[in-house]
Amino acid sequence: MSPTVRSLLASVPHNGRETLFPAQAYGLKKRLLDAAITEANGKPIAPWVHHDLRRTAVTGMVSIGILPHVVEAVVNHVSGHRAGVAGIYNRAAYSTEKADALARWDQHLSALTA
Repeated sequence: MSPTVRSLLASVPHNGRETLFPAQAYGLKKRLLDAAITEANGKPIAPWVHHDLRRTAVTGMVSIGILPHVVEAVVNHVSGHRAGVAGIYNRAAYSTEKADALARWDQHLSALTA
């Protein structure tokens, strides 16, 4: 996790729960987020689903120069770069590369929101 994510997670109250983001709360939290964005923008937000965030992160990471096979490892996805023969023989976890990719993505987002 990036430093920003660690900081954000540390600031969220756990209220004695075992999980920080219980599955049953996703719908409510998304509706609250949509309402807050709508209020801040003064107009309704376009419809979106949680998976759109994953797609945005993948597209963004590739656009800032992170190699596609590393991005796939970050999101735990297997496709062209890790499928077929490559997937059979390449068992690398890409831990260092994933940490670097997430740090770069964190810096990119921080720059956009500064």
